[in-house]
Formats: sequence, structure tokens, C-alpha cells
Amino acid sequence: MAPVNVKRICCIGAGYVGGPTCAVIALKCPTIQVTIVDLNQDRIAAWNSDDYSLPIYEPGLVDVVKKARGRNLFFSTDVDRGIQEADLIFVSVNTPTKKTGIGAGFAADLNYVESATRRIAAVATTSKIVVEKSTVPMRTAESMRTILEANSKPDLRFDILSNPEFLAEGTAIVDLMKPDRVLIGSLQTPEGKSACQSLINVYANWVSTERILTVGLWSSELSKLAANAMLAQRISSINALSAICEATGANIEEVAHAVGRDSRVGPRFLRASVGFGGSCFQKDILNLVYLSESLHLPEVAAYWRQVVTLNEYQKRRFSKRVVEALFNTITNKNIAVLGFAFKADTGDTRESPAITLVRDFLSERAHVTIYDPQVEESQIWYDLSEALPDVPIEKIKKQVTIAKSALSAAQNSEAVVVATEWQEFRDIDWRAVYDTMKKPAFVFDGRMILDSDALREIGFKVMTIGRGDKL
Repeated sequence: MAPVNVKRICCIGAGYVGGPTCAVIALKCPTIQVTIVDLNQDRIAAWNSDDYSLPIYEPGLVDVVKKARGRNLFFSTDVDRGIQEADLIFVSVNTPTKKTGIGAGFAADLNYVESATRRIAAVATTSKIVVEKSTVPMRTAESMRTILEANSKPDLRFDILSNPEFLAEGTAIVDLMKPDRVLIGSLQTPEGKSACQSLINVYANWVSTERILTVGLWSSELSKLAANAMLAQRISSINALSAICEATGANIEEVAHAVGRDSRVGPRFLRASVGFGGSCFQKDILNLVYLSESLHLPEVAAYWRQVVTLNEYQKRRFSKRVVEALFNTITNKNIAVLGFAFKADTGDTRESPAITLVRDFLSERAHVTIYDPQVEESQIWYDLSEALPDVPIEKIKKQVTIAKSALSAAQNSEAVVVATEWQEFRDIDWRAVYDTMKKPAFVFDGRMILDSDALREIGFKVMTIGRGDKL
């Protein structure tokens, strides 16, 4: 069976994965028309904005969109037309953790995946290759195939592929341009392998075939969960050691450097912090926990659950140290929180440690001022209302202020808490910050980005995560 020559691609979902991924595909494959569709009119309007005020922030993304949009890259709310015209469809919709029902708190909510699949079946008039791009539980492709075959028109064929993303927010464009690997999973049938080759041919426009890995469908789905779980495991491992360092006077940077020089371990993801966040790590680990429990593997489930438990402990431990350092009370004190995104170079706040820190400070009746260079004010208010569902937003706004700069956030505060590793926080005029703060002035570095010795020379009392230094 000859592979389909892909001329038109439709991506359902214009979010953090679908938008950048298919923008780069359009840039690198000028002969393929790429249409990204989404029912959210405001989001599509932002992708189409004249001034390129895109709905997500990612370094390099604007340049990619400028080069491809209007040439062979299009953004639309006409989902049905996008489906009908496409040879290959990426399903790149949100798969959040379920909040209610069976598996609540652990299992992935596949409502959007099912809705997209049913829409494809309802409107498709020709055979399609359908590609899972969202992070999904194992065997989701089987469910998608069942839905498509049960609801499609006669004589249409749907081949399902798994093509998980391995993007790190903040470096997504680089990751797409020069990927470590592209993973494609398919059924090991002649038809499945043919569909796989069609997608290989798309990526081969810029990715060497040595970096394109082909595996079975179920192995591909599990590989995505496994990769994120093991990366998060490394972060929780180094964070667990950071607690020991603080208790003993050791320095976690020195420990991580020594451990990372072992070629069997390597230095990546061995940087202690206030905790990991983002849309994938916690969600995928909890998905793995649920899968393990469903397969009657309780010891395996408990192992992976502990990675998330340690992450939550790290955040609580850090906020507790802030309270203890400020003479065991922060009631009516002013705390400046620098950074609200879960990491630098993104505006994404999903599972951000900063949300937990602010929630903890508010529960201690502190006044909190937040500054982040990329996160929208509306997103901050939404996240805080989600974190404090029993507190009216009007009450939250009485305790929280959103600042326009780091310097204004720190003004008249007792403490500055660095929650995100933005470069500009390293470059602040810390002398000017010190002059605006109440004394003694405290700095709590939850990202290990500041020169603590230089800050102490200015007059700050400094606490850096993973160091046993006394304030």
C-alpha cells in the first residue's frame, strides 16, 4: 500500500502544542498547506492579529508565524472545512486531569479528544490519517478508531498514528527545529506502516531519518508518559536532597555538580528549585499512577505517586521557611513574589509553584504583590480564584496587587520571593530594591539564580533553596 502524499494538514487545537508545532511544519514544508483550527474565536483572532499579538508566548514563535502565515499557514474557526480538506489531521486538544467522576484527580479527561474524533467522523468525506498529538493514556488510539469506524460514512478509511510532542516550553521552537527525536507509533499492519511513512515524509523535510523513531502504537503512547515521569523524578530527587542540604549545611549546587559529572547520570534536570510545574509533568505522572492502579500494580502506582508528593512537599517547605524567617508570622506583611509563570520564557502558569506560594502566603494573611513579565493579569486572577475556590475574588484582590515591574513589586515589602527564573530578575538593580524595602529586608531565592554574597553585601538577609546558610 503506497503512502499518502500529504498535501493538506489540519490541526485541531491552537494551543501550546498545536500552534507552534504546525507553524514550524508549515515553515519547513512550503508545499503543504497547514490549517490550524479552534472553536475559540478570540484565540484564532490573536493568531491572525496584524501586530502578531499571539495567544501564547514562546521565543522565536512570532518569527515563524510571520514567515509562514498567509503563505501556507492559516488559522481558522471553520473546523469542519479544515477536516474535510485535510489528508492528515493532528488532534492537539487539551487533556486535563479529571476533577470529578471515576479517576478524579488522576485520570486524563478525554472529553475534548472524543469530541474532536466524533467531529472528524461526522464531517469527513474522504479517508484520513488521524494523529494523536495530545498526551493521552495508553489505548486512546483504540478508542478513537472505534469511534471513527462506528460513525463514519461508508468506504472511508481512518488510520490512527501516535506522534507525541517532546517540547519544553521556552525552547519549543528550537526543540521543533532540531528535535532529539520524532516518535511515531502505528499499528504494525501494512496499512498502519503506510500511514506512518506518510508522516515520516512530512518530518523528513527537515529532520534526518536517523532521528525519526517508529514504534508500535501502544509503545508510543506510553513513551510520552514515561519520558515526563522520569524527568520529573529527577527534579523531585534533587529537591529531596536540597532539603537534606538545608538541614546539614551542604550546598545542593555542589552536590548536583558532583553527581552530574558521573557520565551515567549526567547534569540535566539536576537543578533544585521550589518545585516543577507546567501542563505535563504532574498530569502525566498522575495518569501513570492511575494506569498502574487500573492494571493492579499498586507498588508501581505508589512509586510514581511519591514524585508528585515530594513536589508538593517542596513547595510547602519553601513557603514555611519564608514564614519562619519572618519571625514566624507574615500577617499584614508585604511579600513581593517575582514570577508567576511555571518557568522562564513562557507565559504558561499551569501548575506553577508560584500559585501554591501565593495561596500559602494569603492563608497566613499576608499582602502579596506579584510581578511577571509575560503572564496576563486576567490569568493571575483566574489561577488564584481556582487555587482558593472558597474565597471570593473580591477578597483575594484586597490582599493581592499585580505590579508592572519588579522594582514596584518590591517597594515597601518585607521580603522578595523569586518564584520564576526570569533573566531580568538576575539583572535587577538590587541596591535600588533594597532602598525601597522595609528593614530587615529579606530575599528568598527559590530558583538559585541570584548572587547571594552580593545581596548580603548590600544588606539583604538571603535564603537560597538547597543551601544551609543561616539568615
